[in-house]
Amino acid sequence: MGGNSWRDWSKVHGEKERVMKKVRTLYRVIYGDTDAMGVAYYANYLRWFEKGRNEWLRSIGVTYREIESWGVRAPVTQVYCHYFRPARYDDTLWIETDVEYLKRASIKFVYRILMEGDESELASGYTVHAFVDPEGRILTTPPILKERIQALGPSAQQEGAAR
Repeated sequence: MGGNSWRDWSKVHGEKERVMKKVRTLYRVIYGDTDAMGVAYYANYLRWFEKGRNEWLRSIGVTYREIESWGVRAPVTQVYCHYFRPARYDDTLWIETDVEYLKRASIKFVYRILMEGDESELASGYTVHAFVDPEGRILTTPPILKERIQALGPSAQQEGAAR
C-alpha cells in the first residue's frame, strides 16, 4: 500500500476523503529518534503526528497553549499507525496532516509520513481527540476552533455541521 493517495487510504479504511486543509511539515530524523537497528523507533511516529497536528493548528491561527487558556484539553482517545517502511537517521520527512472531521465534542486528525524527494509513504494513521475540561468532563468543540475550521470552506462546514 506504500505510496497510495489519501483517497486510496480512505477506501481501504472505509473513510471519507479528506476535505479540510492539508498541511506539510518538514522534519529531519535525528540520531535520538533511532533504535539499535538504526531505524526510527516506532513510537516516534506518534511524536511526528503530534508535530504535524501542532503545525496544522498553527496554520489556522490556533495553538495548544491558546486552547488550554480557554480551559479546554484535547487528549488522544484513539490512535492508529500503519507502518510501510522505516525512516532512518538523517532522512528528511514530510509530515502531512489534515482533519477528517470535527464533531460536537471531538476532532480527528489524519497523517501521512513521506520521504522527502521521492514522496514514498513510510506510515499513515490518525488520532481522535476529545474536548474536555481540566477535570476530564466532556466539552463541546471550542467556538473559535469551530469557526476557524468552518471558514476553510463549504466542505469543512458540511463536515462540522454534520456531526
